[in-house]
Amino acid sequence: MKPFALLAYAVLPAIATSLAIAPPIAPALAAPPAVLRQQTVAPLPGGLDQVLVVNDNNPELITGAGILLSTFPGSGRANPAAHLDVPLNGRFELFSHHVYAGKPESLDSTLWVAVVAQPRGKQPVTLRLLAGSTALSQSVDGIQPGAPFLPLPSVLRQSDPPIYSGPGSRVATELLLKQKSALLPESWTLPVGVVSPLLVLPMPVRGLDPLLNGRNLQLRLESNGPVSVATLAAFGDNSQPPALTVWQKLLDGELSPKEHAPTPRGSTGAMVYSRVSGVQVGSTWTGRITDPGKATLSTSRAPISWPISSLERGTLGTGQVQTATLKAAYPGTAWAAHGNYGIEYNLALPLLNNSQQPVILQLAFESPLKGDAPAGGLRFNATPSRAVMFRGTVEVSGLDNAEGKASGRERFHLVQRAGEPGPVLGTISLAAGAQRQVQVRLIYPADATPPQVLSLLPVKQSESSPVILP
Repeated sequence: MKPFALLAYAVLPAIATSLAIAPPIAPALAAPPAVLRQQTVAPLPGGLDQVLVVNDNNPELITGAGILLSTFPGSGRANPAAHLDVPLNGRFELFSHHVYAGKPESLDSTLWVAVVAQPRGKQPVTLRLLAGSTALSQSVDGIQPGAPFLPLPSVLRQSDPPIYSGPGSRVATELLLKQKSALLPESWTLPVGVVSPLLVLPMPVRGLDPLLNGRNLQLRLESNGPVSVATLAAFGDNSQPPALTVWQKLLDGELSPKEHAPTPRGSTGAMVYSRVSGVQVGSTWTGRITDPGKATLSTSRAPISWPISSLERGTLGTGQVQTATLKAAYPGTAWAAHGNYGIEYNLALPLLNNSQQPVILQLAFESPLKGDAPAGGLRFNATPSRAVMFRGTVEVSGLDNAEGKASGRERFHLVQRAGEPGPVLGTISLAAGAQRQVQVRLIYPADATPPQVLSLLPVKQSESSPVILP
């Protein structure tokens, strides 16, 4: 691994997820005991839509100028292999997440990242921004939105202005709140035969110690005709972005160096997931969680959990891999969109208390210890971990309000550590025979490591005690 990569992962632990690299080899130590919570863990109902997402995350640490990702045709270009040749039309999205660690010979440098596009046909194309947000880890000018990794409590009710920690947390939160960054235009008109910059965004490191900054960008777009899109990286002046001719030349050049080649699909042993550089299929997971063959979910199913962002070797015993497939990707990068970063989960739980007694349930969002084999429940750390697994916002409607009735939308910002149960987001009180629909929404943020679970727990647990695992 390059020295800069070591620096990046040391300083931004939230970005150094298990999806990037295999863990370093360390002396064998006795693992802390884990607690098994005996319960049901079931596959999450529903599935992903067919919306294409340009997923630009490899390299995470940009070390050289060039093409980050291109859906342009390769035919007629100097380096055809640098282009994935995927037309984008109608609804599509872009997810981009990168880190810049400066130049070793300078304390004052800026890397510029551009999103460019061009019509594929003989007619101009209008691109409309449906929603979008972008943020740096550190803003150095007060103009570019920043989102430093603040040491927030594990759960905070969202406020105005919103709470966030890290650029992935901010971008996902703003999209969930249907806010749009003031830096982003409402639309673009793309002339035929011309490469047009949609956005040119700086990643500065001047004044930062260490020299390290990151940027997260997510766009939800709609076009009235087929287009090609590319993301490009170039070094430039601290206050003046590179000229259009620089971007046009880069588009005819080489790829920016990739990093972290993946373990081949189907291999055994240690797994390197790598990071994504391709076009994925699916932007939103929609599901209605019910009993099999029923229209409702019985409250008697609790305790029960459903995985969020489950992936290869991390299905929590369900066998369900929620990872979006890739329509096209570069060699040496992830072969699936491990982690479903930027994907929205929109879940309905139509609850029915079909017992003769009132019931009180808790709704929780949790980060159990990752595993693949069935374990009879979920495993949690007996002692707290320092590793942060999730930073982001979860929206819920249908929890109890002060009168014990169904509330409207409530939003919670969570900072969750490895193997951490909870936090409980609220309770759901149902009289005998009563029904209530609970809705849960989140956008899986860049500053997270999957999987998590959504849990429905009885307030009065059974008499069986947790099992202590060796």
